[in-house]
Amino acid sequence: MRVRYAKRGRMRFASHRDIARALERALRRAEVPVAFSAGFTPHPKISYTGAAPTGVASEAEYFELTLAEPRDPGQVRARLDAAMPDGLDVVEVVGASPGGLADRLEASEWQVDMHGVAPDDAEQAVAAFLAADAVEVERLTKKGRRRFDARAAVLRMRVDGRGTTEQDETYAILRMVVRHTTPAVRPDDVVTGLRQVAGLAPPSSPVMTRLAQGPLDEASDAIADPLAADDQADPDGRAGPPRPSSPTRSSPHA
Repeated sequence: MRVRYAKRGRMRFASHRDIARALERALRRAEVPVAFSAGFTPHPKISYTGAAPTGVASEAEYFELTLAEPRDPGQVRARLDAAMPDGLDVVEVVGASPGGLADRLEASEWQVDMHGVAPDDAEQAVAAFLAADAVEVERLTKKGRRRFDARAAVLRMRVDGRGTTEQDETYAILRMVVRHTTPAVRPDDVVTGLRQVAGLAPPSSPVMTRLAQGPLDEASDAIADPLAADDQADPDGRAGPPRPSSPTRSSPHA
């Protein structure tokens, strides 16, 4: 089975290891018959792909799950969602069709709330970033400090709206589509690039939310549903009505 889940609120600060532990506990509480690997130290057959970085909220996280016994996807979704901690919500469960899920996750759509940044200043910075031939940023990775071009991965970016704080201060909301590359270009790398090319420096850490990830339409830079092919084979696993290929809603992250 393939599962889409959301990481919201304070759970965006949980590490991938913490989320994996929470999921395994939830599977036991929900009595989902997970298959285990063979060998001296058996492990549950769970495969994660395209996980968002720690500190980032997401409406589109995915993992694959092998069961020891057949189960209805809709029932698995409901039982697993009820057993998950607050901030981790199981949105969709479908039976897996042939083909790797990881190969379908070609790009992500991100929302970045930049508190303390005026929308006009953000628009100027976005224009400068998109006009640049290359924007090199540096980040510490598992393989050491790497320098790479953040501009090449950004397919489109715009100031999508204006948010308002409780103090009636207006701030910029960015929306961007970023191609999955190696090393991965994350939304914080793009924010670093905006500072380099235009001096845009938010006074506080931006709030970042992944809205979608999946197959990329090269003509329109739109992101399609990566579980659409699976859902056609098993239509009973969805939690709600079909979603548009490119979400337009704002995601909760409070």
